[in-house]
Amino acid sequence: MRVSFQDAKHLISLVGLFAAAVGVFVILRAAVVPAGFGKYGHYRAGAIDDNRARAVKFAGQGECVYCHDAQLQVRDSGRHKTISCEACHGPQAKHVASDGKEKPAKPDVIPLCLNCHEKDAAKPAFLPQVVKADHYTGTTCSDCHQPHNPKM
Repeated sequence: MRVSFQDAKHLISLVGLFAAAVGVFVILRAAVVPAGFGKYGHYRAGAIDDNRARAVKFAGQGECVYCHDAQLQVRDSGRHKTISCEACHGPQAKHVASDGKEKPAKPDVIPLCLNCHEKDAAKPAFLPQVVKADHYTGTTCSDCHQPHNPKM
């Protein structure tokens, strides 16, 4: 069986097209992928510095205890003992940094409580759940329940 150049011409075109595609890929990759990518595994090395440069928003549970020990003791005796303060009160780093001079806004109680306690079949059965239309009587949750220890 004899192979002529005419028969191999389409293969040479295919190899040329493949080489051009690889060349375009290498050029695009060099232009798009950051220089530090891959230094620490499949990550961009500069991401660590970018995150360090961000302002801290959360103070952490330990900072709340210094000034709000009484609320912590009430919370620790109730069902909300595993929930951090900032889960309900929001990020408080500015409040801590100002030594309490910057007062945080009071949480809007009804939507806050309903985030966890509105009836939903996907929520675990041990979590107390209410149907807002049946349970809500025009008052706020904190009129009947103490938020840090919500027993009636």
